[in-house]
Amino acid sequence: ARHSGVRVAVASSCPPEAWRSAPQIGGGALAPIGAARQTGSMHTELVERARALAPVVEAGRAQMDAERRLPDAVVQGLQSIGALRMAVPHDLGGPELDPLTQVAVVEELSRLDGSVGWCAMIAAAGSYVSGFLQPEAAARWFGAPDACLAGQLAPTGRAVAVPGGYQVSGRFRFASGSGHATVLIAGCLVYEGDEPSRDDRGRLRMRSALLRPADVTFLDTWYTTGLWGTGSNDYEVDDVFVAEEDSWDPGAAMHRTEPLYRYPPLFLVPHCGVPLGIARTAIDALIELASAKELYPGSSRAKGAKTLADDVQAQETVAIAEAKLGAARAFTYSTVGEVWETLQRGERISPRLRAIYRIMMTYGHQAAKEVVGSLADIATTSAIYRGEPIERQLRDLHTACQHRMVHPKIYVPAGRILLGRDSGDPLV
Repeated sequence: ARHSGVRVAVASSCPPEAWRSAPQIGGGALAPIGAARQTGSMHTELVERARALAPVVEAGRAQMDAERRLPDAVVQGLQSIGALRMAVPHDLGGPELDPLTQVAVVEELSRLDGSVGWCAMIAAAGSYVSGFLQPEAAARWFGAPDACLAGQLAPTGRAVAVPGGYQVSGRFRFASGSGHATVLIAGCLVYEGDEPSRDDRGRLRMRSALLRPADVTFLDTWYTTGLWGTGSNDYEVDDVFVAEEDSWDPGAAMHRTEPLYRYPPLFLVPHCGVPLGIARTAIDALIELASAKELYPGSSRAKGAKTLADDVQAQETVAIAEAKLGAARAFTYSTVGEVWETLQRGERISPRLRAIYRIMMTYGHQAAKEVVGSLADIATTSAIYRGEPIERQLRDLHTACQHRMVHPKIYVPAGRILLGRDSGDPLV
């Protein structure tokens, strides 16, 4: 299959007619692709189904902004196409989508709305947790059609070792999708009594624990520049017991051996689609605006009145924007394709490819931010009113770019690898 000129390596298939006979979940059809193999046509089908959610997203946008969470109808739409469980294995009833399709679906959803794409991205990334757990625990947490993980992986909490598991406490941040999540993650340092526990090499031990929403207290903290609808609130956990099998060492290898689970940092891949989709919408919005926005307001009665589309600076800016976004998009899909092909061959990801993978992710966000910023400059006052397309894309993308996993800070550890040094970062 091909995706905009970039070869797409795919690994599973399902006939389109299977979608039409799927069970109904929240008013939508849940695609029964858990036991199937995906082809290039299914890649296209999934993107088209994501695109078809546009009316639902548009209808829910005001509610999304007011409540700072996704409306139920939007969540049900995402569930109906499997967008919140993209990396859940086939044998658990999940899609087990190849990484290129994951990126494409998130890209399309981000084109519809940054918050919608972001929530799908976080849930898709979280669904890789099913590969870290033993089969019984994975089925319990991720087997349900509405399964959705939210929360913070960074070890800001405390997990005190007790017989059979851990007593978990702490405050955590950025639970994107907190309004519809069924699973919360708590990244912790392990304690033996009052002292942090260390491994044989003297390193602090970490543990990622899973909890139900009823086990945590959500805090209404999500008042931000952008991505309002993600509901990325803080949450607290107070001395909750988590069984050993419902937690894992985030530095360990996954239990599953299928290609999708052979390289733990692959869980970051859905991030790639967010900036591509947001920037695409901004370019399209500028092109639409340019045909109507008068260069000299009030001159429309004059014969041959000019619009922004006639402005040389606007013409140059939109051309450069297309080039930058196209380059970032090609870099994204070619790099993800190379990673995926390597994993399918059963080979290890080389240090250079590890570095390029993370560079690509950061570059895509930074390039998209430059694109949207340049378009906002050309749109002038049309980009400053709340609710206008470019204004929304501008604040959503600036907020997305602050995430540590795609921040320019990642260039340093990636560059260290390229120069033959240790990255100093476990995820690079």
